[in-house]
Amino acid sequence: METIKETCNCLRGDIEAIKKRVQVLRTSADTPGEAGANATLAYRHLEDARMRIGKVIQALDGGVSCYDKGD
Repeated sequence: METIKETCNCLRGDIEAIKKRVQVLRTSADTPGEAGANATLAYRHLEDARMRIGKVIQALDGGVSCYDKGD
């Protein structure tokens, strides 16, 4: 059975793969104006979703960020 962390890591990988496809869409010359703007928003939401799934992992690890410095 897959752990929550393993599931989160798989989801983050899936989201990253979709982000790459959306990046191609948003930089395509065939995606002008509002269509391009919405593709950009979708890309940003995917970035946020990937980060939020990372926050699930962080919470499971006791809520400590890898960027927190012990002073």
